[in-house]
Amino acid sequence: MIDKAMIGYEMEPSVLPIERSRLRFFAKAVGETNPVYTDEAAARAAGYPDLPAPPTFLFAAELDSGAMDRLLDKLQIPLSKLLHGEQSFTYHRPACVGDTVTVRSRIEDIYDKKNGALEFVIKTARVTNQHDELVAEMRSVLVCRH
Repeated sequence: MIDKAMIGYEMEPSVLPIERSRLRFFAKAVGETNPVYTDEAAARAAGYPDLPAPPTFLFAAELDSGAMDRLLDKLQIPLSKLLHGEQSFTYHRPACVGDTVTVRSRIEDIYDKKNGALEFVIKTARVTNQHDELVAEMRSVLVCRH
């Protein structure tokens, strides 16, 4: 069983510089066809200072930093038992090429269903830019199946 004492645990911040080649690669990988995510002229015409991060890109910060791997180790959830339950984003401002974002995450809740056969970990995160402005809020549900 996942230790419920982990409720309230705050992960170490993850920092991610927003780089042009990385955004283009991500947009291509997720099948994004809107040129605003790959063409600087289209982005500027749409009112952005440079290429904006595609919608789910901010989730990559914790993956790149290794913070999610460390969290799974701390929660003692093996990858073989991990399921992606849910993910949501609330955007407050765009993150664009040249920005550096910081993700601060916290475990909000841990509970089980089906007599412990499934355990759920609710994780929330706040993403800020280099000016300490709120860029996005993220919520994810990790599911551990036993």
